[in-house]
This record gives sequence, structure tokens and C-alpha cells, in this order.
Amino acid sequence: MYGPGAFLYTIFLMISWVILIYSINFYYLAYLSRNNVRYEKKRREKIDLPANLPIVTIQLPLYNEKYVARRLIDAVCQIDYPKDKLEIQVLDDSDDDTVDLIQSIVDEYRFKGFDMVHIHRVDRTGYKAGALKAGLKISKGEFVAIFDADFIPPRHFLKHLIKYFNDPKMGFVQCKWGHINEDFSTLTSAQAVSLDLHFLVEQKAKSFTHYFMNFNGTAGVWRRACIDDAGGWHTTTLVEDMDLSYRAHMRGWRSLFLDDIVVDAELPVQMNATKRQQFRWAKGAMQVALKLLADVLISRKVPVDTKLQSFIHMTRHIVNPLFLTQFLIFPMLLAMDFKLYTESWAPFLVLGTYIALGPGGYLAVINQTWKDQWRKKAWQFLFLNFLAAGITVNNTVAVFDAILGKKNEFLRTPKFGVVNKNDDWRGKEYVLPFTKTTLLEIFFAVYGFVAVFISMFSGNPVYAPMIAIPTIGFVYTAYLSIAHSSFKKKRPGAPKSIVPAIEAKGGSTVTTATAVEKTRISHNVNQRIVLAGVMIFIILGGAIAYQGYISAIYPANMALGYLIRAQSAQTPGQLAEYMELTKDALPEEGNPVWLFQTVRTDFVLIQDTLDDVIVRADLTKSIDPHSAAYNVAMIDMHDTADALESNLLEALPYMFVSIGNMIYASVWVLAIIVIFAAMRMVNGKARAKYEQQFKTV
Repeated sequence: MYGPGAFLYTIFLMISWVILIYSINFYYLAYLSRNNVRYEKKRREKIDLPANLPIVTIQLPLYNEKYVARRLIDAVCQIDYPKDKLEIQVLDDSDDDTVDLIQSIVDEYRFKGFDMVHIHRVDRTGYKAGALKAGLKISKGEFVAIFDADFIPPRHFLKHLIKYFNDPKMGFVQCKWGHINEDFSTLTSAQAVSLDLHFLVEQKAKSFTHYFMNFNGTAGVWRRACIDDAGGWHTTTLVEDMDLSYRAHMRGWRSLFLDDIVVDAELPVQMNATKRQQFRWAKGAMQVALKLLADVLISRKVPVDTKLQSFIHMTRHIVNPLFLTQFLIFPMLLAMDFKLYTESWAPFLVLGTYIALGPGGYLAVINQTWKDQWRKKAWQFLFLNFLAAGITVNNTVAVFDAILGKKNEFLRTPKFGVVNKNDDWRGKEYVLPFTKTTLLEIFFAVYGFVAVFISMFSGNPVYAPMIAIPTIGFVYTAYLSIAHSSFKKKRPGAPKSIVPAIEAKGGSTVTTATAVEKTRISHNVNQRIVLAGVMIFIILGGAIAYQGYISAIYPANMALGYLIRAQSAQTPGQLAEYMELTKDALPEEGNPVWLFQTVRTDFVLIQDTLDDVIVRADLTKSIDPHSAAYNVAMIDMHDTADALESNLLEALPYMFVSIGNMIYASVWVLAIIVIFAAMRMVNGKARAKYEQQFKTV
């Protein structure tokens, strides 16, 4: 079969096979993680601390982290390790009042006898990698521990990890991340189970084997000699940790992951912060692939299976644009009434495979990984499904940014010191605005709604759940991207910090605090109104798109079905009936192909052909059904119906992307942009007013 349907179906199948390979590899790693004998032996090995403890440098790369800087430095200074063997470098690239805060904390601990230095750079050259590199030049330690701003290392961290470096080829040891705010929201829960699966499946499977395991940027210790031998920290990618890890492995260094040491950290609580973090990881991984993959693949020292695992690991984010392509193609195939299968049971096989290799398989892994907590983790995994689908737009942009060589600033993930459910972050600094990708997420959400209806009206309701899950994901991500960019909760009463400040100035606590709170409440109300308007506008856009489908695309799909039935009609009467139905379903005039129009897709000519077939069918009724003339007439009309089907299949894609639809979509997106711009303006004005009043207080 030829035509756009066959082409799209071929692309769809090719993508399916690629995604299948990545999915199967996850389950392969899940198997290895439970059967990594070398890892278990090494982890359980009884090792004594060296009699003479080595000097360790702890590096703390920070950038505008005033909400968590104190927590991090306090935790580091409580680590159980001799002070004379410990050097602490606070690598501060901040450009706000975090600089003064850190300086005061460093002075405090230096007074207590800690070997601590505050290294403040003003140009941020190389970003985090540049800061680590600058600190390494003046470091004293034989080993280097790294903690990002949102981490809280336990007291026994160093003494436990340093033992494993009795192996002279041990390059780095990575610990599992914990989550101090895992239960804060569905967003943090989804991120928690995602990171846990990464550590307990991928990292555990590769640990202390010939597979290349990457350092996760924090909560680990490096041997200084390994860093130097691998070429040091490079600033050419956004994931300096993964870059250095691969170079170290190619130089013959080993790595170890420990799941019995958990370093707690703060998960991003804002959707836009999560998207920024995921963007950096996705783009950085593709940058490393472009930089190092060829070297790994051609190296004779790297085993074949290690090359395969490295390829999958470096390129795993390519699944994001492939998934979006599938999401776009599949409803088109259903709308074209393309024959996806030859057997009636095939859709159920597809659905079963999807469940087995998707949610079902992951739930089985979760059950094996968390025996006692698997119900909680399964609930978290539900939201991970939505987050993983919704964030594919963000990660797809990141992948293309990397492939096209677009340079990006290393954008930090803001932390707000959020630990408990009652902690609020919306009124703090560093809250991010929604990004342009939100517009694309809204588009895919609306497209998904239409696709669900297409699957149902095209007679393929079995596919509706497969389309609905990512659609919910796009709605979930887009909604939180908008909602998290505004103040949503009314805060009763004046902030606690305001009252003593007013009293100290001899002002009226009630009057001034109430004015500040009124500004905040007014802002909240405005934001709720605008947010409600955006959601109504999105729903209205989906309703209009659905109406357009019902009035134009769906009748064309029905016409295709009638033409297919006409090709198998056994009598002229049946054939004429199906042709009449086709004629009624199609427009009387027009040509949907606005680019390089052909006579094949001219509806006037198609209608004339249908009239001609109906006349011929009426004439054929009078011919002896056992005669050769009757058979020739029936074959000729069947061939005409087949040709009309091909013509309609050629026209159908252009009905989706008609000039009118493109104009409507452009106006709709422009209106969304205007609404977003208005929201940002309202945010800016209200926030400025609030801050001015707060300063006055």
C-alpha cells in the first residue's frame, strides 16, 4: 500500500522498535541490579579504616542559595572526620546577598577551627564545572567530596566511603540520594520514585562491573588522581559529572554505588524548576554523546556490551522526540482509517504489550525493589507516568538544542528550603516564570483530547487509554507550569517577620501588616481569575478543535469507510448505496490540498465520479448477473472506488493542516501568549508593590 498513510505507518513502526529497545534495556538492568554479585560482594566486604586517614577536600558549589546555604554548611561541619584532615571549599558564584551570608557562616566556622575557605567568583566561567576546577587547583586533599546546595550529608559519610578506596583503581564512589520533602506534593513524589529507580536499578546494575556508571554530580567522593588522569573537569557540556565519569572509565578507573549510605536532598517543588533540571540533564547527556560516544564505540579496550550500554545511556533522551512523533502520528492513522492490523485480536495484543512493557513491567520492578513500601511507590509511579509524558516536550527541546549545538547558560535549579508540607515557597525569591514550552504542552494537551475522540469515533476505543495517559500528562505539566508561576494560597494574617519589625519601629502592627496582606490577597485573587480564564480558554480551544474534527475530518473518515465497503459490495444496489453515503459525507466543492493542488483531490471531480458510479450501478442492475458484462462492470466500479479511496487518503492530511486550521491555531497560540504576558505583568506589578510595602514595614 502506498500513500501518506503507509509512510506514516512505517515511521510509526520504526519508532516503536527503537522505543522497545530502550524499554527492554531497563528491564535487563533491573535483572542485573538484583544479580550483581561483584557489587554485593564488594559492598559487604569488611574493610577497616586506614590507620592514617587521608586529607579530604569537600567542595560545595553554590550559586544564589541563601535559603539552603546554612543548612548545607552546618551539615558538612558535623561530619565525623578529623579537622586537621578536612578542607572545606565553599565555591560561591552568587551575585545576590547569598555572598554576604556565606561569608558570615565561613567566618563563624573558621573561628571554630575549621579549615574552610570562601572562594567567590564574579564571572561564573564554566559554571559549576568551572567552580570545581578553580577550587581543585588550590585544594590539598587526596580525595574530593562534592555536595550540591540542597544536600544534607550524614555524619558517617566520609569514614564509610573512604574505606572503599583501598582498591587503587577505585576512581569514585557514589551514594544514593534521599528526599527530605518526598511527600510534599505529587510532583515531588513523582521525582522521588524516578530518582530511586535510577539509583536502585541503573546505578546498582552497573556498579563495580565493566559497564560505565556515571557520577551523579553530588553526594560522592572522587580520588584526586582519577580526576587529573581523566583530564579534569571540562566546561563544554551541561553535565560535567557524566562527562568526567566516562573519561575516567575509559582510562581504566572503577566506580562503586552504595545504597546503604543515603544522602538526603531537597527535591524541586516548582514545576518550572523541575523542567529546568530535566532540560539540563537531557541536553547535557546528548552533548556528552556528541562529544564522547564515537571514542567509546571505536575503543578496542571497551567490551561490546559496554559500548551498547554506553550508547543507550548517552542517547536515552532521544526517546522524547520519538515519543512526541508517535503521539502526533497515531491519531492521524486512526483518522485516515488506515488498516493497522489484519486480525481482530491485534489491538488487544498491542494494548497487552503496552501494559507489560510499560506500567505493568515497572510496577513489577517496584514490587521487587520495595517489598514493604511498594504500594506507596506504586502510587507515586502513577504521577511519574503523567510527569514523564508531560515533560517530553521540554526534553525534546533540550535534545534538539544539543544536536544543533545551541549554547545555553548553566541554569541552576532553585531551592527554597522546603521540607514540610506547610512550608511555602511562592513568595520567595528564585521562583521561575513559565517557559515557552508551556505553549507546546498546551498544544499537545488539546491534540490529545481530540485524539481520544478520534480513537473512539474511528472504531478503535481500545487505543483511547494509551492516548489518554500522555494527554493527562500534558495537562498536568502545563497546569502546574502556570499555577506554580503565581501566588495561589491566601495567607491569613501578617507574616511573622513583619510584626516585630513594625513594633520595633513603633508603627501600627494591624494597619501596616493588613495593607501588605491586602496587596498579597488582591494579587492572589487576580491570579486565580487569570488562571481560570486560561483554563477556560484551553477548554474552549479543545472544544472548537473537536467541533472542527466532527464537522470536517470525521465525515471524511466515514466516507473512507463507505468506499472500502463499496469495494467489497456484491451487488450494484449495495455499491450504489455506499456511493450515495460517500457522496453525502464529502463536501460538494473545494480542494483541501492547498500546496501543489492536483485534480485527484478536487471534490467537484470526486463528486462527479461518485455520480457516474451511481448511474453505472443503476444500469448494471439490468444486466444478467451471470454474464461477463456484469462482472466487468462490477470490477470497473470496484476499481473506481479503490481509486477514490486513494484520492481521499491523499487529501485527508491536508484537511488536518488546512489554511483555516493553521490560522486558527496561530491566533489561538497568540492569544495564549498574550494571556501569559498579561499574567507576568500582573505578577511583576503586584510583586513590586508587595516588596515595596514589605520594605516600608
